[in-house]
Amino acid sequence: MEAAAPAFTATAATAATAIAAVPAAGTPGWPALVAERSALVRFARRRLLDASLAEDLVHDVFEAVASGRARFDGRATVRTWLTAILKHKIVDLVRSRSGHESLDGWAGDAEADDGAPAPELVCPQPRPDEVAAQREHLAQVLERVRALPDTLRQAFEQRVLADEDSADVCRTLGISENNLFVRLHRARAALAAAA
Repeated sequence: MEAAAPAFTATAATAATAIAAVPAAGTPGWPALVAERSALVRFARRRLLDASLAEDLVHDVFEAVASGRARFDGRATVRTWLTAILKHKIVDLVRSRSGHESLDGWAGDAEADDGAPAPELVCPQPRPDEVAAQREHLAQVLERVRALPDTLRQAFEQRVLADEDSADVCRTLGISENNLFVRLHRARAALAAAA
């Protein structure tokens, strides 16, 4: 008669958790990994624009490291390695949520390998009347910009229209950065009121 398997106890659960919390062999220690957490969360937030989703993906990265599915081979820095894992997690998430198949294997043939028609890639072109309306609107906006007081117009043209760096605009106009932001705010308010 075989002995019954021992019951799963709280001690066994604690031991399993402790084993999962130890990084796989060859992986940097937890202090080195956790030190990169905030950088990983910032990276994910910039890509996903969702703070809670970013936190979840960073948690998934650390889970992959703890379970040994991701191994550090020393060819990159710890941050680069963790960021690469996070990038793959983000790509997987986007693919799973998009509901569309990848176009990676599509070579532009009329049919895919499975006999299904290849997806049609369309880049819509604006109609002539839409182009004319956009040009007319742009001309009106530029006329409103030219009507701004000189101090506001110069700041707006250099920073927004010419996309110059704020520090360069401040040097050119001889103003502080705070003053530049005040001028830009006033210029935008005046343009919105004139619309």
